[in-house]
Amino acid sequence: MRSRVIMVLAVAAVLLGVGLLVPAAYARLSDGDGGLGGGVEQVPVPEPTAPPAPTLVAGKVSVNFKGEFFGWALMDRKTGEISGSANMARTSSTESMLKVWIVSDYLRQLGDKEPPAGLKKAASIAIRDSDDTGANKVFAAAGGTYGVEGNGQPDPVIQRAIRICGLTDTRRGDVTGYEGWWSFTQMSPRDAVRLGDCIADGRAAGPKWTKWVLSEMAKVRGGITAQQARSGGGKWGIVDGLPAAIKAQGPVSIKNGWTALNYDGNWHVNCLAVTDKWSLAVMLRYPQKSKLEYGAKVCASVATQLVTPQPGAALKVPQQPVGKL
Repeated sequence: MRSRVIMVLAVAAVLLGVGLLVPAAYARLSDGDGGLGGGVEQVPVPEPTAPPAPTLVAGKVSVNFKGEFFGWALMDRKTGEISGSANMARTSSTESMLKVWIVSDYLRQLGDKEPPAGLKKAASIAIRDSDDTGANKVFAAAGGTYGVEGNGQPDPVIQRAIRICGLTDTRRGDVTGYEGWWSFTQMSPRDAVRLGDCIADGRAAGPKWTKWVLSEMAKVRGGITAQQARSGGGKWGIVDGLPAAIKAQGPVSIKNGWTALNYDGNWHVNCLAVTDKWSLAVMLRYPQKSKLEYGAKVCASVATQLVTPQPGAALKVPQQPVGKL
């Protein structure tokens, strides 16, 4: 009986000692000056940080596309990296998308000089309204030849685009009866985003005119229903697929190209958009029976699918039910 009592008292003493030692050790570890009498160190709680602003990043794109050609490319303008569809090096005709280069090429050649009022107006409506007559006037003033020399090479305006913007896939269009026409110039989606970057960084239009060109691109006007025979109705596509949170960061400069061509029975539709962060292009050929609205929605859908997700919050992005067309 006595030995059992002694054992119980011994166990109690050990437990009591541990209980006294642990707080003492904790106090030394928590002491603000290494255990020499200071107070408990206060670790500041970090301020919460806002998630990064939404942008476009390369990712998987899925579109129920029914047509002859669908390609897209996205350039990260900070790194120069280009990502996109597996066929982003294949080409299609540029149509009116090329008008931003035609205007930029003409203005760059002027340097610090002002163009005649009539040509400046033509340059403006060539971008804002995709006006064919205005674009042709500027093309001629820039030195365009429509390939009349017949040597199979692009005219000087297109050759300068290839050289200045580092285009690798672009070549003269050779549709029978329209050889050398600027609208039939063959360009790939990856060259299109290089073109957008070239315009945005100043190589295309030069230091005096770059802001003017980007501003005109941000002022493109008229929806699909505003179509006219040779102008109008070019504000649709990529810009419709971007959430307000991206548009609010700064202007989105755009230029689309679109023509229903009878030689192959297709709509040729191209969408180009550029900001200070990225350059995005979508290029399409599909049967005319699907109408222009179909191509506009495909362009918008690609943009929507590339928007970065926002952690901790739902980002409201436009819905583009392309597969239901």
